[in-house]
Amino acid sequence: MNVLFVFAHPERRSLNGALLDVAIETLEAAGHTVQVSDLYALGWKAQADRADFPGLDPDAPLNVAAASGAAFAAGTLTADVQAEHEKLRWADTVILQFPLWWFTMPAILKGWVDRVYAYGFAYGVGEHSSTRWGDRYGEGSMAGKRAMLIVTTGGWQEHYSGRGINGPMEDVLFPINHGILYYPGFDVLPPYVAHRTNRLDAAGFEALASQLRERMRTLDTTAPIPYRRQNGGDYLIPSMELRPDLEPGATGFGVHREKAGG
Repeated sequence: MNVLFVFAHPERRSLNGALLDVAIETLEAAGHTVQVSDLYALGWKAQADRADFPGLDPDAPLNVAAASGAAFAAGTLTADVQAEHEKLRWADTVILQFPLWWFTMPAILKGWVDRVYAYGFAYGVGEHSSTRWGDRYGEGSMAGKRAMLIVTTGGWQEHYSGRGINGPMEDVLFPINHGILYYPGFDVLPPYVAHRTNRLDAAGFEALASQLRERMRTLDTTAPIPYRRQNGGDYLIPSMELRPDLEPGATGFGVHREKAGG
């Protein structure tokens, strides 16, 4: 299996860096092939702007979606973006690894998504009709591949529980898992989350490492999060609302996961 890590931490000697080493060693020992896009080491340009589209008429207003679509179709996206496209095509599994900063990913990783997820490559694909609304949410260019998050946070697990002050971690990560990973078609595995990382001792690190080793050993067999497929009949098209007979009265992120029995 080919595994791509997109790593977003400014210090390679950090806990995140140590966990990355554990994951790579475990995967390679099992015979898998690993590539790492270390965004800080690459000096990744985070902002999407006119410089990303050298073929764009300098007098034309910048519409990022339209410009990225035209550049992708013409093969004129910048070399750094095209290199990431090749890695994504190569990968069977993609792992985004980052510290949770202000309830989301670091800006450099969001910038990787903004620039690499070009129109026509990661979105804007498939027919729009009365029965389909594009190839997305379970379909699309990444269909057949797996993805997961490795996330560290200084907060306690209880802080991110169902009644915790920060909200459930499942909800905090929903926009990334469902929006960034499931949208272009990845089968999204449950995340690996390390809590209370600011006060970790050697024994605590070994406990985290042991858990991560097990996740890496089972990377190709772990059941994905059972998100509902957009074009599978659960949603009204074109409003894209869950059918009223499914979980009547319920709202929120949880309704987009299939339940046992439908």
